Amino acid sequence: MEGEAYMIPVSLQEVKDLGWDQPDIIFFSGDAFVDHPAFGAAVLARMLQAYGFKVAVVPQPNWQDDWRDFQKLGAPRLFFGVSAGNMDSMVNHYTAKRRLRSDDAYTPGGKAGRRPDYPTIVYTQILKKLFPETPVVIGGIEASMRRFTHYDYWQNTLKPGILQSSGANMLIYGMAEYPVINLARLLHEGKATRSDTTPLEQSQVLAYEVPDQLSPVYLHSHEECLDSKTAFAENFMRIERHANNPAGKVLVQKTGSKWLITYPPAPALSAKKLDRIYDLPYSRQPNPKYRNKGSIPAWEMIRHSVTAHRGCFGGCAFCTIAAHQGKQIQSRSPKSIAKEVEKVTNTPGYKGHITDVGGPSANMYKMHPINQSLCKNCYRPSCIYPSVCNNLNTSHEPLTDLYRQLVRNPKVKKLTIGSGIRYDLLFAGGKKYEQSAREYFKELVVNHVSGRLKVAPEHTEGPVLKVMRKPSFRYFLEMKEAFMRIQKEYGKSQQIVPYFISGHPGCSREQMARLRKTVRQHDLITDLMQDFTPTPMTCSTVIYYTGKVPGK
Repeated sequence: MEGEAYMIPVSLQEVKDLGWDQPDIIFFSGDAFVDHPAFGAAVLARMLQAYGFKVAVVPQPNWQDDWRDFQKLGAPRLFFGVSAGNMDSMVNHYTAKRRLRSDDAYTPGGKAGRRPDYPTIVYTQILKKLFPETPVVIGGIEASMRRFTHYDYWQNTLKPGILQSSGANMLIYGMAEYPVINLARLLHEGKATRSDTTPLEQSQVLAYEVPDQLSPVYLHSHEECLDSKTAFAENFMRIERHANNPAGKVLVQKTGSKWLITYPPAPALSAKKLDRIYDLPYSRQPNPKYRNKGSIPAWEMIRHSVTAHRGCFGGCAFCTIAAHQGKQIQSRSPKSIAKEVEKVTNTPGYKGHITDVGGPSANMYKMHPINQSLCKNCYRPSCIYPSVCNNLNTSHEPLTDLYRQLVRNPKVKKLTIGSGIRYDLLFAGGKKYEQSAREYFKELVVNHVSGRLKVAPEHTEGPVLKVMRKPSFRYFLEMKEAFMRIQKEYGKSQQIVPYFISGHPGCSREQMARLRKTVRQHDLITDLMQDFTPTPMTCSTVIYYTGKVPGK
C-alpha cells in the first residue's frame, strides 16, 4: 500500500494537525530529527509512511524529569522503535581516554548532554514502565553492535546482549528498512503477537527454549564468556563467519535462563529496492522546531552530499561497517543518484558544490562478486585482504561514468569526493581491471578532489597492518606517486591526507616511532591521527580484551 507524504510529526500538535487519533509507530531517537536519508529515524519513518503507516518521532527526549516526553504522544497502535542515533552513545560521549566530550554533532548548536549514556537501554526501560503492554523494538548502531555478549571499554567489562539489558521485545540489527516494514505488516495483519518470537530476517528475540526446527549455530553462553576469554573470542569468530554470509545460520546464545535467537540478515538489496529508499520525499532539512537553536553539525557536513552505495568488503579489524551494513556492496542506480543530486541543487544554501558522492569506501560502487553462488561457501572476513578475491569484479568504470554523468548537470559547478578511497583497489585488482582503475584515479585527482584527498593507511608497519587486516604501506606509496604524477601533468596543487591509528593492539612504541620516521621521510600530513577506541563487535576489540588474535 502507498501512503500519502506528510511532514513527519515530532510533537503532539503536529500529530493533531494530521488528524490522527493515534500513530501506528513512534520512534524515540538520541539524535535531533533531520529529515534526510543519512539519518536513520528519517529513513525508517519515510519508508513506513510510504507503506501507509502513521509514524511519529520523538527526538532526544528528556529522560531526567517527569518523563513527559515519553508520554506526550501516548502509546502507538503497533510498536515503539528505539535507537541511540547514528552513533554508539559511548563513542559520542567519550574520547579514547574516557574523557567526556564537550560537544555532540547530532544536536542543535553541537551541544552536549541531550542524551544519556546507553540511551537504547534508558529509553526502553522508561517506555516499558509507562507502557508495559506495548512492544518496544530496538535498533541502530548501538543495538546492532551490542546484540551479543560484548566488551564494553567504558565500563571495562563484558556485558550481555543489549536486548536482555534493555528489556525490549525485539532487536532489528543492521540497515533495517525492509525488516521493519515486514514487522509492521505482520503486526498490522495480526500475523504476529505483541510479544512475538515469529522468525523475522535480521531480528533477534529472547526465548526460554530454542525451536527444534532451527538447526542453529550455538555460541558460548554469556556466563561461559565471563569465565573464559577464549570462549568470548570463539564467539566472535562464529558471529563474523555467519553474519555476512549469504548462507548464514541462525545464531543462538544462552544468557541466564533465556536464549538470544538471532536470525540471519536479509539478502542484499537490489538497486531497485535501494533506490526506493533514497527516492522518498525527504525535505533534507532539520525539523522546524530547531530554528534559532543553532545548526546541527552532522547535517551541515552531509547536507550537499549523496550516498551512492552501502556496505564494505574491506574487513578491517577495527571497523563495524560490514557488521552493520553488510559485506556485499549494494549500489543505487545512476538515475536515482542523479535524481537526488538534482534535488540537492534545489535546496536552500546550495552554491553549486556537491561535497560527496560515495559510501563507506567511495570507490567500491558497483563492485560485486562475479559468481554470487561461490560466496555461500566463503567465510573470509575480507574480499581484498590479504589479497583481492579472484571472484570480485573491481572495475572502476561504473563510478567514473557516474561522476562524468553528474557533472553534466548545469547546476553542478563542482563535485568532490569526501569519502575515503581504498587505494589498494587501484593497484591490486589484477590486470583485467587495471585500465579502469587508472582512468578512475586520473578522473578523481583532476576533477574531484577538494584540495585534500583522504585515504586511510592506518599505519606504516607490516606487523601492525597485518593485525589490522590492512594492505601493505607500499600501496599507499604507489598511490602517492601516481597522485603527484597526475598533479604535475595537469598543473594541480593538492594534498594527500592520510589517517593513522595510534595504540592499536599489536602496536609497540618502537613501531609508532618507525611510523613517525616514515611520515617525516615521505613528508606526509599527520593532522588526522586518532587513538584506537575499542568498540563492540570488532576483531580489534576482541584482541584488546583477550590479548590474542582470534583463531591464532
